[in-house]
Amino acid sequence: MIMKYLKGLGVDNYMLLLIATVAVAFLLPVHGIGTVVVNYITYWAVALLFFLYGAKLDSASVRKGLMNWRVQGWTFCATYVFLPALGVGLAFVVSPFLGTVAALGFVYLAVLPSTVQSSIAFTSIAGGNVPAAICAASLSNLTGVFLTPALVAILLSQSGQGVSPDAIIKIATQILLPFIVGQFLRPWIGATVRHYRALTLGVDRGAILLIVYSAFSAGTMAGLWSKVPPTSLLLIVLFVMIFLAIAIVIMVLVGKFTGMPPEDRLVLLFCGSTKSLATGLPMATALFSEELVGAIVLPLMIYHMSQLLVCAFISQRRSKKIVLTA
Repeated sequence: MIMKYLKGLGVDNYMLLLIATVAVAFLLPVHGIGTVVVNYITYWAVALLFFLYGAKLDSASVRKGLMNWRVQGWTFCATYVFLPALGVGLAFVVSPFLGTVAALGFVYLAVLPSTVQSSIAFTSIAGGNVPAAICAASLSNLTGVFLTPALVAILLSQSGQGVSPDAIIKIATQILLPFIVGQFLRPWIGATVRHYRALTLGVDRGAILLIVYSAFSAGTMAGLWSKVPPTSLLLIVLFVMIFLAIAIVIMVLVGKFTGMPPEDRLVLLFCGSTKSLATGLPMATALFSEELVGAIVLPLMIYHMSQLLVCAFISQRRSKKIVLTA
């Protein structure tokens, strides 16, 4: 009964697993030789994850979808211009209350690409332009592999912090190289990768759970939860919800004032306002030190769960309206 109610709100088993993984990392954090083993497994799981991303991403469909230049252009601007600017502004507001690390977490959240599976699924449920959503989400993640680390480096350099050479090397070898190799081999293995969807989904979610456990274990050992008391956690949740609400309002207003048809507005809403946990967590492990990763990805974790709940609610309400007017 409880599970049925939670699913009605958009909470699925995977979200519950994410929450459980954070709890396990708090109660039973890995340490010592276990940390070395988990980090090693996580490293190669992330590399495999981006190899599969490259192998299954059809660049031809991205090129075809670009014909709808208005929805693609505005969605791209939303992901890499509007929301990063909003994130930087919010970071200035957050910093006095939560400190520089939490503020950095909001900046990092803001420069991530959109989700793929969920944004397309929400667009489909709501009766939106699914081909355009596939293109927008694919283009966002294709460029995000290169653009997100670049934006992080630029924004950190502006704040006087910067990205270390080791982080750049790790991004290149753990993320970019497997992705490029996957794209190169896609003509031969792409169909097989797409056929075994359950396997690729297992790698996707398994890698994320490993990263969550590794990141929050390191955070627990570094005293993350003593540095993030309940009041600070509540403030992070509040600021995340403000960020999400503003993002959704911006997408709705842009869709309205640019005169997009309703089905394209839904693409902008779901692809423009969502942020990818699948891309964000692996990149965070490469970009930031082990002690800081847990604190930096905390806003992303909260945003991910919040966006799924809110977008599921919106798409279901839209779907019911379509049924009633049909």
